Amino acid sequence: MSTFQAPKGTYDLTPPRSAKFLAVREAISSPLKNSGYGYIETPGFEDVALFARGVGESTDIVSKEMYAFETKGGDKLALRPEGTASVLRAALEANLHKAGNLPVKLWYSGSYYRYERPQAGRYRHFSQVGAEAIGTEDPALDAELIILADQAYRSLGLTQFRILLNSLGDKECRPVYREALQTFLRDLDLDEETRRRIEINPLRVLDDKRTDVQKQLTGAPMLRDFLCDACKAYHEEVRDLLTAAGVAFEDDEKLVRGLDYYTRTTFEFVHDGLGSQSAVGGGGRYDGLSEMIGGPALPSVGWALGVDRTVLALEAEGVELDIPASTSVYAVPLGEEARRVLFGLVTELRKAGVATDFAFGGRGLKGAMKSANRSGARYTVVAGERDLAEGNVQLKDMESGEQEAVAVGDLVTVIQAKLA
Repeated sequence: MSTFQAPKGTYDLTPPRSAKFLAVREAISSPLKNSGYGYIETPGFEDVALFARGVGESTDIVSKEMYAFETKGGDKLALRPEGTASVLRAALEANLHKAGNLPVKLWYSGSYYRYERPQAGRYRHFSQVGAEAIGTEDPALDAELIILADQAYRSLGLTQFRILLNSLGDKECRPVYREALQTFLRDLDLDEETRRRIEINPLRVLDDKRTDVQKQLTGAPMLRDFLCDACKAYHEEVRDLLTAAGVAFEDDEKLVRGLDYYTRTTFEFVHDGLGSQSAVGGGGRYDGLSEMIGGPALPSVGWALGVDRTVLALEAEGVELDIPASTSVYAVPLGEEARRVLFGLVTELRKAGVATDFAFGGRGLKGAMKSANRSGARYTVVAGERDLAEGNVQLKDMESGEQEAVAVGDLVTVIQAKLA
């Protein structure tokens, strides 16, 4: 047994389960690739101030969960706890918003890090696929992203998820609500840390999951009653577009999400089969984030979907993904001459696009055939001295058990035809 283990709260992805994670990533990104979103990749760590300023000093992510450190050169960095701030920083640095084609539509996939108490569905290292549409204020963009996420989940076979939707208002109407909410919250029996949060970002108190806090929030002023006419009209159009597209959603007046940069549209995807960690993804509009991190005004919207939680949701629903075997053909040589010839044929098959593996290590026929069986290969190519003397190899169908002699020069063509 190895002396070392994966750090607490993290996990390794190993075959065959890793194939499920790859399939989920592909399913989530596929609708994005088909809708004008280009791929972006950012470093695993950033200037700590990027997240403190953008995500918010008062958030649990920044105040409690961020992995921050100082380099030997004195730089203060943090492992990225989320993707939006990094993607927006990269887009601004590359001047993508000046190319004249707004919105800038980007998608990404990667690992993120938060120092949380580990439990099922909540890890210190986790994987997300995200999408951002930068530089345009349009309810159709908000609706598009929600529809694409819904499409991705349904393509995987998920049916038991719900979409929660809310509006957080904008810089015109939210300050009025903020003051009314602070007045209400100051009269509650709350701990000192929560009281500090009331003064910094009172909306975050609404997101508190503790039962004793939620009980006291009954009768709290609702943001919907404070929305300005422009925000009301914007939110109604998002709702209308989703309804017209046949995407079901639930209005959730307490949905605020855990980041300070959201404005107007906010949404969350939840799956009731996951217990307390029910959120599988979410996002919203963040019209002021660009200015917060030193950029120009760039109204934007985006989301991130958890790959690990989506896998858990699939398992909770008993959905089995149709993942093709990683190997279509397995070659078994019997003797040195056969080893040389079959290795060459394996190379030819791979060049022809056929997933092929080889019985390495000089194992006997029985052991090699067991490996062929475990590989999931549809066909096995076996060759010994007698076969090669006749210019043939034996091609065995692993499903039917049928076996036939095939000329060495015809093998690639024959296998391609059988797999077509």
